This record gives sequence, C-alpha cells and structure tokens, in this order.
Amino acid sequence: MKFIASLFGTRSPKAMGRQYMKVGRNALFGVTNDNSDNICTEKVPRPLSLLISRKGKLRHGRIAAICLGLLALVIGIVLSSIPWVDYLILKQLRLWNGSLSFQYWQKPGVIRLTKVYIFNVTNTEGFLQYNEKPKLQEIGPFVYREDMEKVNIVFHNNGTVSYQHKKILNFVPELSEDGDTKLMVPNISLLTLSTQSKSLPRLITMGLSIFLSGLHMKPFISITAQELVFGYDDPLISLGHKFLPKTRRPPMNRMGLLLGRNGTLSEISTIFTGHTNMKEFGLINRLNGLDHLPYWSNAPCNSITASEGSFFPPRDQTGADIIHVWDKDICRTLPLQYRGPIKKAGIKADLYTPTDIIFTRNETAKEDNCFCSDGIDSCPPQGLQDISPCQYSAPVYISFPHFYKADPKLLDAIDGLKPVENLHKTYFKIQPKLGVPLEAKVRVQLNLKIEQQSNIRVVANFPDIIFPIMWIEEGIEELTPSIRRYIYLATTFADIAVPCLTYGMVLVGLVVIITVFVKAHNSPILAHEAIELGKRTIRRGSSFLTTSQHRLMVGRDSYILLSNNDIEKQSVEA
Repeated sequence: MKFIASLFGTRSPKAMGRQYMKVGRNALFGVTNDNSDNICTEKVPRPLSLLISRKGKLRHGRIAAICLGLLALVIGIVLSSIPWVDYLILKQLRLWNGSLSFQYWQKPGVIRLTKVYIFNVTNTEGFLQYNEKPKLQEIGPFVYREDMEKVNIVFHNNGTVSYQHKKILNFVPELSEDGDTKLMVPNISLLTLSTQSKSLPRLITMGLSIFLSGLHMKPFISITAQELVFGYDDPLISLGHKFLPKTRRPPMNRMGLLLGRNGTLSEISTIFTGHTNMKEFGLINRLNGLDHLPYWSNAPCNSITASEGSFFPPRDQTGADIIHVWDKDICRTLPLQYRGPIKKAGIKADLYTPTDIIFTRNETAKEDNCFCSDGIDSCPPQGLQDISPCQYSAPVYISFPHFYKADPKLLDAIDGLKPVENLHKTYFKIQPKLGVPLEAKVRVQLNLKIEQQSNIRVVANFPDIIFPIMWIEEGIEELTPSIRRYIYLATTFADIAVPCLTYGMVLVGLVVIITVFVKAHNSPILAHEAIELGKRTIRRGSSFLTTSQHRLMVGRDSYILLSNNDIEKQSVEA
C-alpha cells in the first residue's frame, strides 16, 4: 500500500479510477489536463486537428473539401434570400438606350398584321327603293403587314421617353382576298354631309341638293378594297380640305379609311420608362404635350393613364385586375378586365378582355357616360360609341365586329351579320412578370350613323340607320424566336432553375461538409492516432495502470477495454 501511495498519494481507489478515466478521455479528445495534478502536461491535438491531420501533418484534401462545402452553403443561402434574378431581369426590362427591352420596343421584331373586312352591299336598289333591309356580304380579309418603329426618341430626366411612330402598311396578297375586288359601299363623304346638313336652313339644303346632283353623286359607290383602305379621289373631300375651317378640315385631300396610317405619325407620345416606378412602366405620361385627351371634357373619359400597347405594368407587382390600353382609332383608352391565368407556348400569361360595361349606356356605367356629350339621354344604343369628336365631326360610331355584345335592335336592322365570340372579341395575353403582350387582338367595327335628309334629292330615300362599313383586326399572334426565348428564360425557366440552383447549392454544401466529418470520424488512421496518444499519456500518468491487464481505445463513440496482447497486435499490424 505504501508503494501505491507513493505513486498516487493518499487518494482512494475510486478517485484513482476517476483520474484514470480523466487522463484517457482528455488525451483521446484533445482536452488539456489540469496541470495542478502534474499529469499529462504534454500539449495534445484538438479534435479539428485530428480531423484534418495525418500523423501531425495537415491533409489539404480535407481542408479544400470543407472550404468548398462552406462556400457552396453560404452562396446558396445568400442567393435564396435575395431576389437577384428579378434584379437582373428588371434591369433589362426598364427602357434605356441599350437594354434588351429597348431593342424590342424601338423596332419590334414581331409580325404585326392588320386585317380588314369590308361589308359589300348586295341589294342597293331594294334597300333604297323598296325599304328592304341592307344585305351585307363580308369580304376579306385584306391583310397588311405593319412595319413599325419608334423615331425621334428623346429620354428625359424624370423617367420618361418621348417618340413618334413610323408605320408602313404592306399588302400581303398570299393571306388576302384580291385587293382589286370591286365592292359596293356607302358613299361616306356624301352621307356624312347630308347628315350634318340637317341643322342647316332649308334654303341652304336645297342649294346643296342641286350642287350634289350636279356632281352626279350617289349614295353607294363601287370601288376596290385597296381604294377604300388607302384612298380614292372624292370631290367632296377635296373641297372640304380646301375650304373648311381647320378644326373640321380633313387631313387629306383623298378619302381612305387607313390613309393616315402610313409614314411618320404626327402624334408625339411620352411614356414612363420604369426607372422611377415599375407600377407606371409603359404608361402614357403625355400625348402631344397634354396630360389628357382633348376630345372629351370630363374624367375618366379624357384620361390617358394607359399603356401604349408595347408594355404594361407587371401584374406581379401591381396586382391590378383592370388595365387600360390607348387606341388611337377609337379616340379613347380601352379598359381591360383580368379573366384568369393561361399559358401561351409554355409561358405563363394573364388573359384580359374588355370590361362588361364598355360601350354601355346606363346609370351603373357612369364612367362611360362622359363619352356622351349631351348627357346620358344622348348616348347611342348599347354597344356603340360616338367618336365624331376625333373624326372631324363625321358621324362615325364604333362597336365590336358584327355588333357583338350590342343592342339586338342594331343586328335586326341588318341582314348578313352574325357575331361570333372567338372571331370578334378583343383580348390580350400578357406575361404577368414582365408585362409583355404574348398575343393580342383588337377588333373594332366602323359604322356610319345616317339620318334621313329628305331635302337632298340624291339621298332622300336613305333611312335612319347605323350602317356598318368595315371592321379591323390588329395585333400579334406570335413572337419572334429570339424574343420568345428571352421571355421563356426570364420566366418559365428561371422559375424552375433558380430554386434548383440555390437550394441545390445549400444541399451540396451540407452533404460535402457532413461527408467529410463522417469519413474522418470513421477513419482507422484517426482511431490509431487517438489510441497511440492515449497510450502515451496513460503511461506517463501511471506505471501501475500501464502494467495492468486493460487498456483503452476509441471505438466510434464508446470506450473499449482491450488486453495488452490485443494492443501489441495492433501496434505490430500498424
């Protein structure tokens, strides 16, 4: 006992056992021993050095793997927490000289087609002489490819850009009826003059009747489709262009329904570029320097808060169910109602169609009543709108084709019209993240409101009627492959690829780090180093325990008692 006491002092066997376990545990796991006991004062490695070292030397492969794993983990977490893709997309979406959207907007590569359908009157004699309903035959389409670009572009410091449209309409014969087909149509200039003359004194109208008879004017004329669209010589238009006041003077000395569309348009538009607020992206700021439409006296009819058609504020940011688009042909902004999500060529889109109250006259549609200059009682029937204020006072009324969604009385007065929703409705398919139209069709019918003028002999038999002249379809059906590819990558592909990339990097980082630690934990070299370290420390701590029958080694997460023979075998094998 004295011998043992000389070795370990006056401690009890139980205390000596705890000391034994403390020495072994500290040595195995790299915990510094209490130097007050003067046992195991040698500096021992810490667990991380055991993990990345091999016999005291650093293992560069493990260091590299851990660093790469941590890097992937950090990058994945950062990218998943910030909208970096949206930032890149919006940077190219905003209009500035050099962005992808500017190239698309300045000179669109999309194929824009204008389709014209003309109503040929087949019973002119029966209509004028025998009170028959006019029998109309729809002839068309007459298709024109619209080559358009923006010119005279000027960027402003307030986040807007001004420009003018330059349009050229080219006839596409392979998609059209024969443009030289003869058609019987109402004499628009004559019927306009006779209707406007109702407010004139009887003596003047009698003189006007003699004058028109001398010109051999007739209520119907036979012309080709090309002449009706792009102009024909008309003596009344020529005289009006010379002698009428500027406010009522026709802009051309020829009659043509689309004559003013070719060339650089005089209208100067200013729109928001999106740099100040994406909720205003693509909206009109000024038209010819005005912040309202001069044709209508009250809001909201004179509002120009609408898109010019190339871009809309992204619905993902605005959440708006009602949007507006400016249409010069109808002299107003067209309200569009969100109808639900759809897909176009695998790309997400929102479907919009005109609101249910457009071209409506009733107390519940007060926002449209301001289009009636003399109050609600002066409003035309359901489905019609008077646009004479922007047509030099000509009694021109617009509707949807074939009086789609209009008062049935309008349809009953005409033979040959048959409204079909899929053929005659207006719609837009807009990508909600970018605000770019993927497909759009605006379909509008031009009608002439004719009032019987018995004092003018050449039109005395022409009754009161809303007479359809033609209807037009404008829009785009397909985007070019390059534009469609960009939109697909920025939306559909990005919505799938970005989460896969970011969360994939997080997963890869975690897997790499865990794999390195697990392999290091199970490494036989690590176990051998720990055993040797424990053996050396135990031997220094107690010669009694060194000569006893048991030793300690690490077996994963537990201590295993071994005999001296087993330890010697392992040492020889190593």
